[in-house]
Amino acid sequence: MSNKLIVIGMQWGDEGKGRIVDLLSQQADRVVRFNGGHNAGHTLVVEGQTWKLALLPCGLLHGKPGVIGSGLVIDPEALLAELDRVAQQGLAITPGQLLVDETATLVLPSHAALDQAEEAQRRHPIGTTGRGIGPAFADRAGRRAIRVGDLADPTLLAQKVDEALHYHNSLLAAWGQPRHDPAATVSRLLALAPRLLPYVGSSWQRLQQADQAGERLLFEGAQALMLDNSHGSYPFVTASSTLPAQAVLGSGLGAAAQASVLGVCKAYTTRVGAGPFPSELSGELADLLRQRGHEYGTNTGRPRRCGWLDIALLRQGLQLAQVRSLALTKLDVLDTLPSLQLCVGYRIRGVFQANFPASAAEQAACEPVYETLPGWQQSTVGIRQFEALPAAAQAYVQRIATLLDCPVSLVSTSPEREDIITLQQPW
Repeated sequence: MSNKLIVIGMQWGDEGKGRIVDLLSQQADRVVRFNGGHNAGHTLVVEGQTWKLALLPCGLLHGKPGVIGSGLVIDPEALLAELDRVAQQGLAITPGQLLVDETATLVLPSHAALDQAEEAQRRHPIGTTGRGIGPAFADRAGRRAIRVGDLADPTLLAQKVDEALHYHNSLLAAWGQPRHDPAATVSRLLALAPRLLPYVGSSWQRLQQADQAGERLLFEGAQALMLDNSHGSYPFVTASSTLPAQAVLGSGLGAAAQASVLGVCKAYTTRVGAGPFPSELSGELADLLRQRGHEYGTNTGRPRRCGWLDIALLRQGLQLAQVRSLALTKLDVLDTLPSLQLCVGYRIRGVFQANFPASAAEQAACEPVYETLPGWQQSTVGIRQFEALPAAAQAYVQRIATLLDCPVSLVSTSPEREDIITLQQPW
C-alpha cells in the first residue's frame, strides 16, 4: 500500500473531486495542490456548512497541512480573498498550516485582461473563465513569468513586471484594449507581499522531508483528464496538464510517480463551456439532471451541460492515467429515472470507434452508441452500505466497473461528507 495517493477527475471537471479529497484527507497527513489555478473550484458541505475553495487544499478543513505547489498559477488577490473568506467562516489558516511554493507563477491583472480580450476575438470561443489562467501559463512557457518568490525582491520584481507588461501591452493594444501600467502593477503586488510572503517556501524540500518521514501524502488535482492540454478534447481544454504525472512536476516530489491513482467521475457526465460532448442531452432530461445535481459552476455560476455517462471516454482516461480505482459520485441524482444509458463507443461517419478521437473534426462527428439499463426509481440519498442500494442501482455500479475493468472503490449518495459507500480503500 502506497503512502501517496493522487486524486484526479476523469471527465471534464466538476466530478466532486473536492468532496472525495475532503473525505480522504481524514486519512492523510498532508494535502497537495499540483496544477491549475483559481479557475477550478470545489464546493464542500461539512456538518451543514458550505465551503467554496478554489486554491486552498481541501485538507485544511481537517486541520491537515496544505501545499500549493509550483505547478499552479496564483492570483495573489484571489488567494488572500479566499483566506479571508474561510477565516470569516471560522477557519483561520496560518503560515504553519499552508505552504505556497516560491516558484509558482503569479497571475497579474493584465493576464485576466488578455484572457478576456483573446476569448472575445476568437471565432470559436473556448469558454474560459476569463481569469487569466491561460495567459499566465503562456508566460511561464515564454520565460517571462513573475514568480511568487519574486515578491521578496522589489527591484527584481519591477524589472520582471516591466518586461512582462511590455509583451502584454503590445497584445492588448492590437486588440484595442487599455494598457496596464507597470508601476501600478508593481505597487499593487508590493502591497500584497507582506501578507503573502509568510506562507512562501520550497514545496519540493518540504514534501521530500514529509515523504522520508513516512507521511501519507494526498495530491489533489484540478480540472480533469479530458481537459488536459495534450490529451484532452483540444483545443477546448485547460492551459495545464491534468494527468497524474503532473503531480511530480507540480509538487517537485519525484516519488509522487509511485503514488496510487484514484479517478473521480459522476454517475453521469457534465462539462462547462464549449467543446465536443458526444453523450450530451438536451431538453427536459438535461434540465432534470442539472436541477437535481445542482450543476452550476462553483466559481462562475455557469450552467453545466449534462449527459449520460461516457464509458468510452472513461476507459481511455483510465489507460492514460493508470487509475487503480474509481470514485463514483452523485448516484442519487439518477434516482427518478426509469432507464439509464451508458455510452460504450462512437459511430463516426458510420464506423464504430471505441476510443475518443484526437481530431477535432472527428470529435465533432462522434455519435454515441448506447447500452440501456433499467433505473431504480427510488431514493438512494444517504445510503452508506452497497447492499442497501436498490438492486438496479447496484447493477448500474457493477456494470460500470465491468465495462471499464476497474473497481469502484467509493460511491457518493448525497453532498454530505459522510454519505459515502466504501467498497474498498483507495490508498
